[in-house]
Amino acid sequence: MVALALVAAGTAVLLSLRTSLIDQADAQAASAARDVATQLSTGVAPDRLELPDNDDHPVQVVDEDDRLVAASDDLEEITGTGVPAVTPVPTPRKPTPQPTSTDNSDTGDNSDNSDTGDNSNDGNDGDQTDDAGEKQEAAEAAKEAAEEAADDAADNGDSGDDPLERGEISDDPHTSEGSARVDGETQDYRFAELTVNTESRGELTVHAGATLATEQNAVRTALTAMLIGFPLLLAVIAAVTWLVTRRALRPVDAIRAEMAVITASEDLGRRVPEPDTHDEIARLARTTNETLAALEASVERQRRFVADASHELRSPIASLRTQLEVGAAHPGLLDVPGAVEDTVRLQELAADLLLLARLDAGEKPGRGRVDLAALAREELSQRTGDRVVVTSDLDSVEVAGSRGQLARVLGNLVTNAQRHARSGVTVTSRADGVWAVLEVADDGDGVPRQERERIFERFVRLDDARSRDEGGAGLGLAIARDVAARHGGTLTVDDSPGGGAVFVLRLPAATAAS
Repeated sequence: MVALALVAAGTAVLLSLRTSLIDQADAQAASAARDVATQLSTGVAPDRLELPDNDDHPVQVVDEDDRLVAASDDLEEITGTGVPAVTPVPTPRKPTPQPTSTDNSDTGDNSDNSDTGDNSNDGNDGDQTDDAGEKQEAAEAAKEAAEEAADDAADNGDSGDDPLERGEISDDPHTSEGSARVDGETQDYRFAELTVNTESRGELTVHAGATLATEQNAVRTALTAMLIGFPLLLAVIAAVTWLVTRRALRPVDAIRAEMAVITASEDLGRRVPEPDTHDEIARLARTTNETLAALEASVERQRRFVADASHELRSPIASLRTQLEVGAAHPGLLDVPGAVEDTVRLQELAADLLLLARLDAGEKPGRGRVDLAALAREELSQRTGDRVVVTSDLDSVEVAGSRGQLARVLGNLVTNAQRHARSGVTVTSRADGVWAVLEVADDGDGVPRQERERIFERFVRLDDARSRDEGGAGLGLAIARDVAARHGGTLTVDDSPGGGAVFVLRLPAATAAS
């Protein structure tokens, strides 16, 4: 791009320089032509003109018949003026009529001599006859010349150009370009043409040239300087651009190198260097570190999830294996209800893990309409063996989503409330503006404020002393919040008005969702 800009700028400079110098040459040629025309208009004969310097300003003067009447002394060849001649051609002056003598006609001697028939008088009469004939021919020639001049003037009038008066010089010179050889040296010239009306020669045309050597030398010198300077300038610009770009991209290269190390080592705890600048590269480094932090947290969460899942699965599997081995060795001691209970726990844990995997994969919930009041009645009617009584206060409100996943949320919330309630659990549903609200409250000890976000993490149980059989795997609330988020809602915990904790599920009402 810089090279193209330099070429365009150089071309513009050369064209401007050449145009300016040609205009100067035209002005010089016009000045030389006007000097010669001024001499002719004052009556100076063509052969007595004081012509300008031959080398710089070659001059031609031609008449109306394109005959060369004056030229520079050392002019050997010329083109561009329309008159190739370089040697002036002598042109006779126009004849002037003479008056006829009548002195002898009035003398008595002539009449007497004519009457006497003298031989000498007869000879004089013959000479006079010859002189009269010559004078008559001269008069006729002058008349013809005057007629031709009149015809030329008429022609000029017909062509639309006003004829010049005696001693007048045309105003605007006509310029052209050509070459001339003066004293053995050929050069290019700009020629100016002016017309002058003289008294003795009629209209004469003056061609005067101005050499283009100065223009050509200046353009050649400028072009040479550009051909030498532009590559050097381009090389300097390229070097500076490379150095500046390399310096500017050095932090990017450091980020790339650190990312390569992180990829090779799989150590997500490393961070890329952040430059002290406040530009795009610094923001890129900060964003990269934020991405690495999020990725590290995700991987760490996945590792904990796998570890906790393995731990949760190991206990019921070990218990079930022990019961089966005892039953195989001593059939009478086989605890069939305990084996069935462990199998159910395994089934529920596997279902929870599968649902979490689908949610992590970004599974979209269905968009069917679900009445929360009807869903709650159906789910509560199917629950058997609850430790405390579940009461309900349900208002009909519809949401858009998956009926199965929302039923799983309600079931997890009620099961969690059953584990912590003293005497009862309450389920309510209502509309709150554009939101549909489902609440599950218990009268237990509640949830400490500092733990109200942690309980929604996976495999988290606040009461570690509680047995696994009663406390569960710690996945129910995590699954409930993930399902709420996938449905565009929220799940929070607060203090219940009657003591204990209340879990509040807010989902967009069906009318608002549509």
